[in-house]
Amino acid sequence: MSIALDYAKRLISHASVTPATGSVFDEMEAMLAPLGFDIHRFKCGDGAEGSDEAPVENLFAIRKGPKGSKHFAFAGHLDVVPPGDGWESDPFVPTQEGELLYGRGAVDMKSAIACFAAAVHDIPAEAGTLSMIITGDEEGPALHGTRALIDYMRGEGTQPDLCLVGEPTSVNRLGDMMKIGRRGSVNIFLTVEGTQGHVAYPHLADNPIPKLVAMLDDLERQVLDKGTDWFQPSNLEITDIEVGNKAHNVIPAEARARISIRFNDLHSGASLSKWVSDIAEKHGGRALPIISGEPFLTAPGAFSDMLAKAVEEETGVKPEASTTGGTSDARFLRSVCPVIEFGLCNATMHKRNEAVAIPDLDALARIYTKAALGALALEVTQEEA
Repeated sequence: MSIALDYAKRLISHASVTPATGSVFDEMEAMLAPLGFDIHRFKCGDGAEGSDEAPVENLFAIRKGPKGSKHFAFAGHLDVVPPGDGWESDPFVPTQEGELLYGRGAVDMKSAIACFAAAVHDIPAEAGTLSMIITGDEEGPALHGTRALIDYMRGEGTQPDLCLVGEPTSVNRLGDMMKIGRRGSVNIFLTVEGTQGHVAYPHLADNPIPKLVAMLDDLERQVLDKGTDWFQPSNLEITDIEVGNKAHNVIPAEARARISIRFNDLHSGASLSKWVSDIAEKHGGRALPIISGEPFLTAPGAFSDMLAKAVEEETGVKPEASTTGGTSDARFLRSVCPVIEFGLCNATMHKRNEAVAIPDLDALARIYTKAALGALALEVTQEEA
């Protein structure tokens, strides 16, 4: 059994549904300590289980190279989404069938973290400083995970020069896509208040629903932009409408809705929040924005060229540089250093019977080895930084 496969099975065997703590981090520490890493684990969040403030565990591991050497980081998460029902095997018992390994986290993203650790076996200590930035809170609220790790690194003065996040970016086969940026995300809760009353006496009431409908129509008609060289157009989606009125003869006192905007670098979370708030007020309502992340772009250059070369040498495929898809913790790490995402095929992530192709594990570990060695010898341009 290869090192990458062994590590993947060991990590999958822990039921680390977000927010993850405990045994899966014990396993990670057991892998990294023999490789010469100094490991710091800590928990953040002191709320009740199931709340956004529930405790989250984080791990920062570092193997220092020669004084003055470059520092390259791998980053990822050990938490997984709930498995749901209907699996053909136990989602937390790694099951090998032919060339596939089944289990929750096989793709997103325990196997990539296993490949991080496997890659280190072929990276000599004198090559430079390596670190692993591992959280248990990427699939959840992401309040006490990577952001807390960034605070810790800054406090210790151990920020990396470059970072690779192991999210599953490949689409049809390993190596066909890497992410050099991501769009931002903001969720906005809309409320219109009225006056409750009997439907037969509308002059004595104030129905909030028509105002909310007009507000949503106004927002839906807007064209935010037509995209940029690297980003697709921003999009606004209505994700919920709620009145909660169980009486057929009562005009409700309040109507609510929620929208989600995924936006490119022509906007900011603050600018879009103000724009929506102004429209909400025009229609007699109010808006509560929650910004999940800002857009970022690691401009094509030495870092992306090096990674693309490493991928192509191993797979024969040159990865497309893309900014498509959802958000990831790269949106936080970009404030520390240039960051690129590259990992396994994403076809089964978050699905029942999540599975990874076993040959891809060894290939990915070799790519990560080449990427780390390349990054530790790389000169990054000002544009990338």
